[in-house]
Amino acid sequence: MKTEDCFRIGSVIKTRGLKGELQAFIDFDEPEKLDFDALFLEVQGKLVPYFVESFKMPQKNTAFIYLEDVDHIDKATPLAKKDIYLPNKLKPKKKKGDFGLKDLLNFIAVDINEGELGEIIELQELPQQLIATVHYQGKEVLFPLNEAVIKGIDVVKGIVTVDLPEGLLEIYLD
Repeated sequence: MKTEDCFRIGSVIKTRGLKGELQAFIDFDEPEKLDFDALFLEVQGKLVPYFVESFKMPQKNTAFIYLEDVDHIDKATPLAKKDIYLPNKLKPKKKKGDFGLKDLLNFIAVDINEGELGEIIELQELPQQLIATVHYQGKEVLFPLNEAVIKGIDVVKGIVTVDLPEGLLEIYLD
């Protein structure tokens, strides 16, 4: 299985206890809609399949996972800090009108002070936030996509209006 055949749902943060339980940060919207008995962990650039014995989410964004054949902390420790993926066929279908921040790829970013920044050519999903990449004045510029930065989205025209933090562009342009 290749990364492009899958979608990321979160990352293993650390081990929990001595029996191989993993604690994960799940940043996928509506994880309760996911139905799976196996998942993939990215290990050394490759996706490795694991069968799931138990997957519990006692609170928002936090999951406790037991994987088959991972029954001791020594087996679980190498899996910490790994991204978690599921096959694309398990991704819930979007309803018409559903729109998320990940749908901003290929939108034109326009800063309220600087004007057009360019097309969002890449989105990087980091724990806690999404980072957009544009080419602006010949430089690659990265900025966060969150409620504080996004001031408006025109889905029809494919434009996202942003208010970048003061000094952010200067960091890239100097």
